[in-house]
Amino acid sequence: MTASSDHYFSARPASSGERRSLHVHLAGRHLTVRTAPGVFCPERLDLGTRVLLEHVPDPPGTGTLLDLGCGWGPVALTLGLLSPDAEVWAVDVNERALDLTRENARAAGVERLHAAPPEDVPGDLVFEQIWSNPPIRVGKQVLHELLLTWLPRLAAGGTAYLVVQRNLGSDSLQKWLARELDGRWPGDFEVSRHSSAKGFRVLQVDRR
Repeated sequence: MTASSDHYFSARPASSGERRSLHVHLAGRHLTVRTAPGVFCPERLDLGTRVLLEHVPDPPGTGTLLDLGCGWGPVALTLGLLSPDAEVWAVDVNERALDLTRENARAAGVERLHAAPPEDVPGDLVFEQIWSNPPIRVGKQVLHELLLTWLPRLAAGGTAYLVVQRNLGSDSLQKWLARELDGRWPGDFEVSRHSSAKGFRVLQVDRR
């Protein structure tokens, strides 16, 4: 893996890991976080994540919450700040992203946050909510496997919110999710469009 072929979904980015500071506004607070090359959107809070955070309702105050594809941690930090009594899991394959999320959680005083690769998440955990800006650019097959692995881990009555750019297939993904989830777990899931803004859709997946 060379720097030119480095991706934010690489397990061990080859690019420089030099930390840089970034000022962001999350959960009504101004924070200084640390980012680095080799993770998703290290230079700013990306627009899709911002749309997600601005348009979904607050998470439940307790329970177990998941940020799927956490990057340097803006969604996981928001979950932890809004719901300090909940257990928040931040999942990513990128080790540098997980290190940054842990560092940023400590700095923000978010104590009940667990940043881990997928294989380290206990298999019996279910989640009251899943928030995700999923890694569309990993390719359709990998993306579909990812969503069909984690969405079935919603608890009964749980909800997932996924933000997807419209011109990267949000509407076709919504139809595919509805078809696949209903085909595999008939009657268990409902897939809908929660909101639209700035070229993005926020998809909502409810487990009955």
